[in-house]
Amino acid sequence: MIPPRTIAGEYLEQLAAIHAATDTRAAALAARHAPHLVCRRGCCDCCQDGLTVLEIEAAWIMPHRDRWEDPDAGPHPVGRCAFLDSDGACRIYRWRPFVCRTQGLPLRWLDDAGSAEAGRSICPLNEAEFVAAGRPLVDLDSAQLWTLGETEGRLASLQAEAAGEFAQVRITLRNLFDA
Repeated sequence: MIPPRTIAGEYLEQLAAIHAATDTRAAALAARHAPHLVCRRGCCDCCQDGLTVLEIEAAWIMPHRDRWEDPDAGPHPVGRCAFLDSDGACRIYRWRPFVCRTQGLPLRWLDDAGSAEAGRSICPLNEAEFVAAGRPLVDLDSAQLWTLGETEGRLASLQAEAAGEFAQVRITLRNLFDA
């Protein structure tokens, strides 16, 4: 396990801005699709073990350890995200990484050239709601979906700028309990 290094505050401020912009866009999509989204506090079907984050996001989470680490509870049992509490709620919700900020939304991604749609996906619980309402993902226009790639690219660039040669270091969320 490679513990996250200290990242300069200016980079963490930029990360906070990326997260805020993500939250704004995600909230608009969530509002648009509210009748078909079953995601609520405690729904943790998407919160799987093994999720990794860039080192800059790990460095964003770590300073708040005193707020998320319950000395009596430790990490959530293996199989689900280590940051879930006993009720399935996120203990780091305010500082959660990018990947967690768009979970549950209808997603699309582009081909490697970024010119044609390569696929669409959504949480199976939400997909059932969309299909039941006669709105399968294939029928949604691109403005109704979160497009993967742009924000991830911004995060990767910020990581590279902040960490230089270690630009692609990824850390498993569970490993932050051992850092």
